[in-house]
Amino acid sequence: MRYPIPAQETAVETVVVNSRFICTIGEARSVDDAMAFVRRVKERYATASSHAYAFRVGYGPSVIDGCNDGGEPSGTAGKPMLAVLQGSGLGDVVAVVSRWFGGTKLGTGGLVRAFSGALKAVLDVLPRSERVERKTFLLETPYSLYERVRLLVAAHHGAIVGEAFGASVLLTLVFAVDDIAPFQAALRELSAGRLEMMPA
Repeated sequence: MRYPIPAQETAVETVVVNSRFICTIGEARSVDDAMAFVRRVKERYATASSHAYAFRVGYGPSVIDGCNDGGEPSGTAGKPMLAVLQGSGLGDVVAVVSRWFGGTKLGTGGLVRAFSGALKAVLDVLPRSERVERKTFLLETPYSLYERVRLLVAAHHGAIVGEAFGASVLLTLVFAVDDIAPFQAALRELSAGRLEMMPA
């Protein structure tokens, strides 16, 4: 599985009716990562009157979503931010909107628009990279096929991360999920069906 993630931490400031909003967005591979990111942003902008956040850890059916209004009226900050993240197509992402109250109340609708707008503003300029899900396998090969297996691994964008030499060679291999099936088919062809990878 391949999916887009934030390439680097990015922040953008917006102003709505004298209230300042700074949205900071970054990568989070776990809920602990996301919460640590939130704490760092809170410390950086300690003078802000509120810090709302939303995160999506993982991607697709296994994603973990979370959000918090950070002291704003219920449902006006965290949930609208999460809705924007869900529509962004990003995985492993956390966003914090720090607000400095400008003296004028924005009302429920105004807050929803301000917090979601702050996040949209940073998404417009956020550089993205790609996360590729990888899996590790073990493969036992006779010496007679060792060099050809090495070439086959390289041809299918795999990596050999371990080798143990005994009566045969035990290889530890890492492949992107999309490359596993083509490699297994080529391996069966090379070995006339004798060699098969096992999950590590």
